Amino acid sequence: MTAGARHYLIVTASYWGFTLVDGALRMLVLFHFFRLGYSPFTLAFLFLLYEFAGIVANLSGGWFATRYGIPRMLAVGQGLQVAGLFMLSALDPGWTLSWSVAWVVAAQGIAGLAKDFTKTASKSAIKATAAEGAGQLFKWVAYFTGSKNAMKGVGFFFGGLLLEVLGFRGALWLMAAIIGVIFLAGMALLPRQLGKAKASKTMREFFAKSRGVNLLAAARVFMFGAREVWFMVGVPVFLYAAGWKFLEVGGFLAAWTIAYGLIQAVAPSLVARSADGLSKEINHARLWAGLLFAVPVILALMMRDNGLWRPDIVLVVGLSIFGLPFAVNSSLHSYLILAYAGSKKAAEDVGFYYAANAAGRLIGILLSGALYQAGGVVACLLGSAAMLLICWVITFFLPHSAERSTLPRNAMRPAA
Repeated sequence: MTAGARHYLIVTASYWGFTLVDGALRMLVLFHFFRLGYSPFTLAFLFLLYEFAGIVANLSGGWFATRYGIPRMLAVGQGLQVAGLFMLSALDPGWTLSWSVAWVVAAQGIAGLAKDFTKTASKSAIKATAAEGAGQLFKWVAYFTGSKNAMKGVGFFFGGLLLEVLGFRGALWLMAAIIGVIFLAGMALLPRQLGKAKASKTMREFFAKSRGVNLLAAARVFMFGAREVWFMVGVPVFLYAAGWKFLEVGGFLAAWTIAYGLIQAVAPSLVARSADGLSKEINHARLWAGLLFAVPVILALMMRDNGLWRPDIVLVVGLSIFGLPFAVNSSLHSYLILAYAGSKKAAEDVGFYYAANAAGRLIGILLSGALYQAGGVVACLLGSAAMLLICWVITFFLPHSAERSTLPRNAMRPAA
């Protein structure tokens, strides 16, 4: 096994553990505070600083990973996650509602920094090791993205289970211990210089991205906003209100996310490859974006006619169908950003792109709580459709070429 492949596997395994805890934390917070009687909009508000912190973490994390190396940024992200978990465990049930919300929002902000420092560093590690990957960039990206999302799905179920078995505080302590073990393993196994390069010296240099990176980032804002606008608050609250139990809701979201991750992992087999690594892939991005847009439109029409179908079953089936084009689109985008990213400062380009990802989630979460409170899950679906239409339009402007120097040697060669 080459050094690059070994480092890729270490980073992937490390991010699996981190994502397991992050997914569990999401369900833990959502279910715990919903059970305490928080409104859908207040639940969405709890995650706002989490997503805003993600924007900051992605922008600064890309620069720091380039300046100080990927392993150091992984360690910073993991350390912050432990701090956020302990802070959340210190929540006192006797506090007022406003003080409790402020405390949780602050703890979630720390967790948001932690997640996106870790994600930017981990995704950048793929680019840093792809030169030794013998043309496997798309496969490596797809497997990493798919497997970590499958692990997030396990985390959703894990969070619901821990809430039932250990309670809120006990679950948080256990998750902090898991992250601590991952932190020590990463420090011992990864070379300190991985991904280190000359970072941008000015803000103008930092934001001087290629047209491909800018357009892909814009598409990402609307694609992930479109998912969060119904997935974040609308789906779990709707299903629970329809009579589902916490474990059933968590189990379904877990199964969906695992299946979504598995589809991401096999996305290269669903997409025709091109010799230049971009032309056919971009055409597929347009095709799958169009298919994705159609799903919430059809689903919203079906949900409005409550006389023919059971609404919760329609939503579950519709979300399952939505997962296929969304997973392929997400995998394609994750590959394309590395194809467009400059090899010298890949971490900065990746951080910029995932800052857009976090911005989309932030917008989606805000809309999720507001639209659900205004018009239920149908309003969330229509909001999702509008965002996906914009995403689809943007894909028609993606360039079919990138500078040769930005692509790792052999990275775009079609797999044999």
